[in-house]
Amino acid sequence: MLQALGLSPAEEAVYTAMLVRPSASAGELALQAGIAEAESDRILRDLAARGLVVAVNPGGGNDGPPPTCYRLTPPSVALAPLLAEQRNALHLAETAFSKLTEQYRTTAAHTAGGVVEVVVGVEQVAHRFLQLQRGAQRELLVFLVGEPIAVPREDTDTSESSALERGVDFRVVADKEYLAGHEVVQDVREAVAAGLVLRLADSLPLKMVVSDRERAMVPLDMTESGGEPSAIVVHPSGLLTALVHLFEREWAQGRPMFTTGAGAHDEPASDQQPAAEELEVLALLLAGFSDRRAASELGLSIRTVERRVRRLMDLSGVESRLQLGWHAARVGWL
Repeated sequence: MLQALGLSPAEEAVYTAMLVRPSASAGELALQAGIAEAESDRILRDLAARGLVVAVNPGGGNDGPPPTCYRLTPPSVALAPLLAEQRNALHLAETAFSKLTEQYRTTAAHTAGGVVEVVVGVEQVAHRFLQLQRGAQRELLVFLVGEPIAVPREDTDTSESSALERGVDFRVVADKEYLAGHEVVQDVREAVAAGLVLRLADSLPLKMVVSDRERAMVPLDMTESGGEPSAIVVHPSGLLTALVHLFEREWAQGRPMFTTGAGAHDEPASDQQPAAEELEVLALLLAGFSDRRAASELGLSIRTVERRVRRLMDLSGVESRLQLGWHAARVGWL
């Protein structure tokens, strides 16, 4: 965490080691920090020059005077100037960011009205897409359709994880055919477990990602024409508002998937409540999947799918799958 204040990982290791050894030599700290003594000595001399530590009883060691020991300067005194420098640097960066953004918008206003920018090429599309996901601070709205073209799924998974760790509200509507394969289903289940909220639609008109309702990205060509991937990035405008409304409409009509409902849990089901894996089966069936297709997507046998459905029907006290769907909606299982 001290790297944000300009300390290297090795310097941070030595510095934090001194928190439990108020006075120690380079050799002692090297052992505790897991580095060579020469490296520890160099780091301590550098920290002393920056006022973070103070040398006491300077000596030479071996057969001469005892080795030099160091003690920490109180962090509230030593680290405060570093924190102030970082704050000032951040303020300057934010000012530069605002100026560059305004300059770009002014320039773009003479071309496409500042509303859209066109991005062409695999690398450019992938870079812009990841920028939108990694730059989100509050909310991400996503339509998932078809196979990834410009951005590998593993890169998307990494940026999703980063957004969820930042506490971003992450909502996704997926085309039913997107869940084509056990590997995809497993990735989606892990993302949902991490906080992503997923709903399923029979079909979606386009791929899309909306970041903080300030920018959106939409592919220009959904066909398999063989040309270079291209997309438009939409900035604040009536078009962006329309895309957000389109997402909210599909979200309202979508069916929840892989959620942990009011009675669901990851442990084995009790006599009164369904287990999470049973509700996963139910969610796929309500999305229009056959027993065989649901079994394939979840990596189960058809018998297991049928057994879980039968268990849910018994739990609900219903006699048909249609009644089971109504019951699940009424009690909030999905």
